[in-house]
Amino acid sequence: MIKHTYIHIPFCHSICSYCSFCKILYNHKYVKLYLEALKNELNHIYQGEIQETIYIGGGTPSVLDVNELEQLFKILSKLKKDTFTEYTIECNFSSLNLEKLLLFKKYGINRLSFGIESISDKNLKLLEREEQKNQIVELIKLARKLGFNNINLDLMYAIPKETMSNLDEDLEFIMNLNPEHISTYSCMIEPNTKLYLNKVKAIDEDLDFKMYQKICNKLKKKYIHYEISNFAKEQYQSKHNLGYWKNEEYYGFGVSASSYRNNSRYTNTKSITKYIKGEYDYYHELLDKSDKMSYEMILGLRLLEGVSKKNFFNKFQQDIKDSFDIDSLLEKKLLNESKTHYYINEKDLYISNSILVEFIKE
Repeated sequence: MIKHTYIHIPFCHSICSYCSFCKILYNHKYVKLYLEALKNELNHIYQGEIQETIYIGGGTPSVLDVNELEQLFKILSKLKKDTFTEYTIECNFSSLNLEKLLLFKKYGINRLSFGIESISDKNLKLLEREEQKNQIVELIKLARKLGFNNINLDLMYAIPKETMSNLDEDLEFIMNLNPEHISTYSCMIEPNTKLYLNKVKAIDEDLDFKMYQKICNKLKKKYIHYEISNFAKEQYQSKHNLGYWKNEEYYGFGVSASSYRNNSRYTNTKSITKYIKGEYDYYHELLDKSDKMSYEMILGLRLLEGVSKKNFFNKFQQDIKDSFDIDSLLEKKLLNESKTHYYINEKDLYISNSILVEFIKE
């Protein structure tokens, strides 16, 4: 049974220099057509299950005006929820206001995710973002006053030419806002982004690692480090992302959205034009048992608790040790073992990709 849904809203008021996600500048005409296509896709694929999590991402969903947001929420009201459903929307401070927050409350949104990235003027200029400290503080206060008690803030680090003192300032600011959840991202210079096209040089790898260590050491004083890049207060781990990392099936609706359903992974077209015409599918991969076992390990080992031996056996009717060369990884101390789980030692999480490749199906 599918318990998770992701909705992609690709519209933004401006394009950040680092962003490689599927996005388009806000256009009222296209929003109307897009929401109609989204409604059609959801009606065609969704099978009526109660959803444990719904996540509206982008792009910047909060750039939609109040009427467009109401139309979106009415479309999504087809998704069945219960009192425990985690319902998240990504927001940008410059496109949010009281009226939109009240609309979120009306339709059951109970988790807000804000991309702060940085408060350094130097970093913001390079990233082409316009966040203002006062605006951030006031909107968080307003959201709290309205009863939003599950807030995530995104922090970007290893931004080209960033210093440790810049990072200290960002960490201090974000922690003072006291969010329930913090997601961290190393600034990657991806093809087809402005940073890439402008030939901006990535930060030194050693400094990237030192910044990651600083973030972990600082945030662990107040938060649980539960996944490579994610930190949460007790009971506030992202249920939606845990669904991904535990290799559970999920719906993905919207341009470029991914799905995992009926033993297959799907990726929608990145073309807004094709999507609006109803030409959704771009890629489809049917998974066999060994594929699913590989995903189980690659995704699950991102979590600090690792992969459950019992859950793996219940899913696949065989032990992890009979499926992969675990002994070799244990001998090299690349993997650790408890009575219940296999996991990557916290000190090795930064180089986890070099361990996870061991589980990629040849």
